[in-house]
Amino acid sequence: MPAVGWLPGDTGVQEHFRCMTFKQYMNFCLYDNQHGYYRSGSVRVGKQGDFYTSSAVGSVLAHCLSNVLRSYANDVAQGSIRLMEWGAGTGRLSKQIQDSWKIHLNRSPGYKCLPVLVDDHPGHLEEAKRSFSADDPTCKPLFLASEEAMHKKELWQGTPTVVLANELLDAFPVHRVTVWTGRLVELGVAGNAEEGFYEVYMPISDERIPLSLQRDGITLVEGQRTEVNLEAEQWLGRLGEIMASGRVLIIDYGHEAKEYTAEHRMNGTLLCYSEHRASDTPYIRIGEQDITAHVPFTSLKHAAEVSGWRITYYDTQKQFLMDYGAFELLQNHGETDPFGEKARINRAVRQLLLSDGMSEAFKVLILDK
Repeated sequence: MPAVGWLPGDTGVQEHFRCMTFKQYMNFCLYDNQHGYYRSGSVRVGKQGDFYTSSAVGSVLAHCLSNVLRSYANDVAQGSIRLMEWGAGTGRLSKQIQDSWKIHLNRSPGYKCLPVLVDDHPGHLEEAKRSFSADDPTCKPLFLASEEAMHKKELWQGTPTVVLANELLDAFPVHRVTVWTGRLVELGVAGNAEEGFYEVYMPISDERIPLSLQRDGITLVEGQRTEVNLEAEQWLGRLGEIMASGRVLIIDYGHEAKEYTAEHRMNGTLLCYSEHRASDTPYIRIGEQDITAHVPFTSLKHAAEVSGWRITYYDTQKQFLMDYGAFELLQNHGETDPFGEKARINRAVRQLLLSDGMSEAFKVLILDK
């Protein structure tokens, strides 16, 4: 049932409104089966979409991930692994990893990286199938929706599984909270599609919200907003239940709790993306723009440990790339063509390591069981 929210005024509550939580609103905007941004419409990622991921900057990330995966196959799996990219989009990163894996097959003969691409956007999966269609006929990827993957028991048995989540958790629906007259309240959404949506305040809808903030040592000041990503915690918990062993590799932009709610973040981290432009206007273009929030890595690490995961690596994406082979790709060359292969690779390495700081805003978290 809809909750009851209110608009604050100078002298207290002005008027009450029927409302939903922001999390419910964000879930509808992104994941409604008919109208959701990640369930319908055209391909959302890439030049013709609304945003890029790191896989668009050459194949540097895929090269480093391939190094990590081969090491895991050798040291832990002692053979082949199953790579399940969750939120795979058009499959670009999975395909790059497969290509990198094949280049190094002579170093690890007999090892295989069996791809499973998980995505809930039909157009993304179709594009992913096309990207693999002309590939090695012995490599037969699986293409699955997320709930199908969760319940396909054979995927989680036998061959060790590595779940790769590259820029996945930032798009999970989040609760938004603030402090009003000294108490923690939740941001709700009132209105309708015809007349427009708007924010209201409402009571906290889930007792885990204040517990999560308290656990992470977060205290908001009056009027400050932040996001609580319980969905990310639940996702890790579900994987913890179905994976007796394996690895989860998370790459996303986000912060530790102290930075996540620093004084300069009075409005939280929520952003919208459309045609490669960012805004903070989630109440327009319903189902036609991406809505994201930075990943709260302090919360995520706490949830991982509760779910039985062991943290084996955590650092910035920049440091991860340096640790796992980005410099191996740099080459001296005399090419005069700036679009030649060697020049493009060198430029991609520089862009990811030295550009606008995004590679430091991104974090890499590796969890093992």
